[in-house]
Amino acid sequence: MSSKIAVVIPAFKVSNSIEEVIQGIPEIVSNIIVVDDKCPKNSGKIAGKVHIKQGQKLHIIFHDKNKGVGGAVVSGYKKALLLNSDCVVKLDGDGQMDIKFLEVLVEPISKGLADYSKGNRFVDFKSLRTMPKVRLFGNSVLSFVLKMVSGYWDIMDPTNGYTCISKRALKKINMEKLANRYFFESDMLVNLNINKCVVKDIPMPSKYGDEESSLNVNKILFQFPPYLFARFTRRLFLKYYIYDFNMASVYILIGFPMLVWGLCFGLYKWVEALQNNTLTSTGTVMLSVLPLILGVQLILQAINIDINSVPKKKNEVIH
Repeated sequence: MSSKIAVVIPAFKVSNSIEEVIQGIPEIVSNIIVVDDKCPKNSGKIAGKVHIKQGQKLHIIFHDKNKGVGGAVVSGYKKALLLNSDCVVKLDGDGQMDIKFLEVLVEPISKGLADYSKGNRFVDFKSLRTMPKVRLFGNSVLSFVLKMVSGYWDIMDPTNGYTCISKRALKKINMEKLANRYFFESDMLVNLNINKCVVKDIPMPSKYGDEESSLNVNKILFQFPPYLFARFTRRLFLKYYIYDFNMASVYILIGFPMLVWGLCFGLYKWVEALQNNTLTSTGTVMLSVLPLILGVQLILQAINIDINSVPKKKNEVIH
């Protein structure tokens, strides 16, 4: 590969595995960037003593305070841009990501077929059984919701952190606005969609040991929804009312108020009828049902347009 490749490794409590991960990185990688995110186990110092392959350069960044995986990756991305890297792979330091897939992740980026590639563990059902049940549940829920939130309707496994991004995409997104912690990968997808970047899923098996997942059900059910809703509304506003205005913009503008009116008015009249023990007239029912049906139809049309506007390269066709 002729592209200049960098690997970013966020390092936090990975002192037992960081050496093996670094030594396994293939020779096609020019720069290895390890970001010690205020690790209490000195992962960065341990990484600095690792012998690397000829032609590779090792860079260690130390954070004064813990910024989360997102903050660590962003620091690595900035360093990779300074090193004029064409492709930047994000690789965890815990050894859970199979390094043999690194070249597969880089290929669509180096060939200009995508701006961002990511792993998809939902293809191999046999290896999927090794994924912790809590993590599997969380990823399944997020995969469904993130299709709508991010605008990438053709991807799965949105929280997969094994990724590769192009220099072009890194320069387009505002890295300072990305979420620092659990929501980082999902937030990245939203920002990539806003900037019309092409994302490609790379099938790969899941790889887990006996460790406990740091992602719990409470975070999925209570912490993620506000983030998801905020990113979803931001994407719609920027994509359909700032950067462009098309039929989806019209459908949302008309359909959403009609949907809300139909639901609220219908609920109000239903409660009123129950309290007064009376029947609601046909005309009153239609005042609720008709806007509700039209609102749903318009929103469905907007969703259809959104599905067909997933960023694609010119030589790709949406099937």
